Amino acid sequence: MVWLIAILLALLVGANAAAQAARADGALTEGSATAGAAADGTAPGAARPGAAPHQGSTPDARLPVIASFSILGDMVREVGGDDIRLSVIVGPMSDAHTFEPTPRDARALGAARVLVINGLGFESWLPRLIEAAGFQGREIVATRGIEPLRLDHGHDGVDPHAWQNLANGVVYVQNIALGLAEADPAHASAYYARADDYIRRLRKADADWRRQLDAVPKERRVLATSHDAFAYFGAAYGIRVLSVVGLSGDAEPSAQSMAKLIQQIRQQSIRALFLEHGSNARLLQQIAAETGVQPGGTLYADTLDRPGHEASTYLGMFHWNTQMVLKAFTLPPSAPTAAQEQAGAAG
Repeated sequence: MVWLIAILLALLVGANAAAQAARADGALTEGSATAGAAADGTAPGAARPGAAPHQGSTPDARLPVIASFSILGDMVREVGGDDIRLSVIVGPMSDAHTFEPTPRDARALGAARVLVINGLGFESWLPRLIEAAGFQGREIVATRGIEPLRLDHGHDGVDPHAWQNLANGVVYVQNIALGLAEADPAHASAYYARADDYIRRLRKADADWRRQLDAVPKERRVLATSHDAFAYFGAAYGIRVLSVVGLSGDAEPSAQSMAKLIQQIRQQSIRALFLEHGSNARLLQQIAAETGVQPGGTLYADTLDRPGHEASTYLGMFHWNTQMVLKAFTLPPSAPTAAQEQAGAAG
């Protein structure tokens, strides 16, 4: 019996010692974690440097950039990539000519460090938006260095639609890359690399379009549009462009300008009659009825299409426009009806 009692006492003593050791080990581990947190400057339970942060706890370090309208926005996206947080004031399928800023636009602009604009008087609403937003960041004028075409109406006599010439698009991209690099030197090399790649694609698209045009006789390179926004396109690629309205897609032409355009279309055997997205379809329908020239489709002038469509990017928009124009140039001229011939003779 004595030896049995001695064994039981030994077991009890061993179990008690093991429990005390375990409690001491746990206290030591907890103390080490707390000391480590204090040593690296973080509070207990907080993520330490190098550790994965809690979701939503890390502020967005990307450069906040805002572009004035959708075409510029796509160029900025190409150059900025993942290094910027991009907002666009006038989005796809919206008319920058008739745009009216809202308090939400002012807040978005106020939160940006960089504003990218077209310039040449295109954003007539921008000065009051800048004032309302209190914007004091960097302003990039994409058309800097481009020699503007002159107008006899609107925008203080300057045509702002310089992007319709892809060679000007290259200048836009260069200005954007330089502005972003100056605003965010840490990512300058990335901005310039993306810009170089984008410029190669723009120049290839320009060369491809010129090769396609080479097959079209010069006398066929005439088109009529519902918006005076393709002068740079015409001047760059040897195309004569007639417009039924002024700069705004909502403008109503005078009876005199309508009569003059109809006469020009009849005289020059125009094969291409185009409506700008968002313009008054009734006007082109009237011209088509008067001249016998059927509408060739729609072109994009001041806006991109919504995501998922071919014309939702700057290069996609240009490709859409050129293929619509090329198709119309290669069609035979429409034969006028007897009534149209009489109207032409009377005119």
